[in-house]
Amino acid sequence: MSSLTTAKDPPDHALGTGTSDALSHPSAVGLVAVIVAATDGEPRALTVQVPGQAPGRQDGLPFGPLVPEHPTLERGLRAWVERQTHQRLGYVEQLYTFGDRDRQGDEPAGLHSLSVAYLALVREMRPAGLAEASWRNWYRYLPWEDWRAGRPESLGAIEPRLMAWAGEVADPKLRRRREDRLGLTFGLCGGAWNEERVLERYELLFEAGLIPEAQGQAGNGACAEAAVTGHPMAFDHRRVLATAIGRLRGKIKYRPVVFELMPPTFTLFQLQRTVEALSGAELHKQNFRRLVAQQGLVEETDDLTSGTAGRPARLVRFRREVLLERPAPGFRLTPARRPV
Repeated sequence: MSSLTTAKDPPDHALGTGTSDALSHPSAVGLVAVIVAATDGEPRALTVQVPGQAPGRQDGLPFGPLVPEHPTLERGLRAWVERQTHQRLGYVEQLYTFGDRDRQGDEPAGLHSLSVAYLALVREMRPAGLAEASWRNWYRYLPWEDWRAGRPESLGAIEPRLMAWAGEVADPKLRRRREDRLGLTFGLCGGAWNEERVLERYELLFEAGLIPEAQGQAGNGACAEAAVTGHPMAFDHRRVLATAIGRLRGKIKYRPVVFELMPPTFTLFQLQRTVEALSGAELHKQNFRRLVAQQGLVEETDDLTSGTAGRPARLVRFRREVLLERPAPGFRLTPARRPV
């Protein structure tokens, strides 16, 4: 299956090979990439090690400044990613522009304060090219987002703190507004959990001061509570990652972008595990297969799986014709169990 969008080759000029080169180029505009893959039913994000960060906060996303040699933002992004990770990108879409005054915390003056973030999907997890780059499960950074095995344990510690934060204000109107936000984001106070509100949940935790990034570089005691609040990241890269996850969770419902993460042929079980990994929810097997069939998203091949202990399964592939047959082919799914 060819990419759903046309990949562009990165520029031939060399711009450096790692994050230290990125940090040495002060710029008004920076480029950040959230590169997603799915391997063995787990969602992965490609990360790099960012020098000069507080202990436990060296993980970051591939990034670099926009320089005059870049003819476009996207080509600049592709150039930085390939030089930092040796990963060539296929599907890429612009995600968001981040420009808050405090987005770099108390980093040295001169670094860019405006970043354009991109979401990239790769079909397979090829090894990163440099020692400083590695693939990480994205729930390492946002553990409260993974409901596949039921209610995440981290919420048991997070929710009481959020309720205390809402109740600490004396003004009843402000307290009610905070409670309403808890309902919209975390499903508290009579609300419902919406899997797409990933960024809103992160922003609320940041505002409540429950994650290290809210304290700037001084918030370096992160490792002790990583199981609860997740591992922090350099700069505001965890906010960028949360934005990407929310975007992708929404997009798989009306566009077949999930197939950018699949090999040319795969089983329906592998497809279901990938969709579950992205959405963070367990799905009902028969309902999922019924929806796939109704949407005409895949077609069977003549091949079966081999080398497995169980019964061989039929391999299928993505039907590109579905892009012409209906305006919004995707996975409008109902979890096997609703978050409570």
